[in-house]
Amino acid sequence: MSVDQATVRRIAHLARIAVTEEEVPHLQGELNAILDFVEQLNEVDVSGVEPMTSVTPMVMKKRQDEVTDGGIADVIVGNAPMTEDHYFMVPKVVE
Repeated sequence: MSVDQATVRRIAHLARIAVTEEEVPHLQGELNAILDFVEQLNEVDVSGVEPMTSVTPMVMKKRQDEVTDGGIADVIVGNAPMTEDHYFMVPKVVE
């Protein structure tokens, strides 16, 4: 895939980047080099490679999915001016 100068201008417009006419040929070469590198990456056989989230093998920390009240309801509403049964009380604003 090759990027022409009109595409470079369109990309710059979409990215809201001010590009002068003198910069367009340079950016065209840069974008084409990036796309060539991506095409090289597509040629690599990764059929036996496990997906990973980091270069260091790690086990994801997991906890039991349990519904709780957090055990700190009193602390959460402690600074509120008005509360009732661990709920915030607010003045009525709609008639």
